[in-house]
Amino acid sequence: MAVLLSGRGSNFNALYHDSLASDSGYRVVLVVSDNKAAPGLLRAREIGLDTVFLDPELLSGCPAFSRQLVKELQFRNVDLICLAGFMRILGRQVVDTYAGRILNIHPALLPAFPGLNAQRQALEYGVKCSGCTVHFVDRGMDTGPIVLQQCVEVLDHDNEDSLSRRILEAEHRLFPRAVRLFFAGNLCLEGRRVRIK
Repeated sequence: MAVLLSGRGSNFNALYHDSLASDSGYRVVLVVSDNKAAPGLLRAREIGLDTVFLDPELLSGCPAFSRQLVKELQFRNVDLICLAGFMRILGRQVVDTYAGRILNIHPALLPAFPGLNAQRQALEYGVKCSGCTVHFVDRGMDTGPIVLQQCVEVLDHDNEDSLSRRILEAEHRLFPRAVRLFFAGNLCLEGRRVRIK
């Protein structure tokens, strides 16, 4: 499995620690970032994992970035890509090459509140329940088939930070669960529906 991240890498940490369990069924073989100072990338190097920094400035244009990313993934025989706070939309070449093999975690109950600042969107809308979603990645933004979701209650005194913290805790439980289901062959993609065997 490869993990793509742009920031602190807390979901990467959750996935990596879960992968160490004897019954996880998967291992992290590569961490990729478009931010050379990303704490998650530095943490992966400390652990001793293969890491790659893809400079978006040098690889100007989405096609060049996508080609290099696919090359790195194929070189390591990656079966699954996990987007863990990767703040770049994947190019068509990556999405098509790894169709049905890219998972993303989003801090809202999709299809509500896609894109950036999902927690702020939820608070501004006044919902009573938010949460997180693991979904397969397609060519749209947060539009792929939903694998798993977990609700998080929105409390009257919540602000963006407090809600984000509780949603992040839920993400750390949900993402490894979805990855285990994938590697166990228990996810069946039927159009927009994901059936769990």
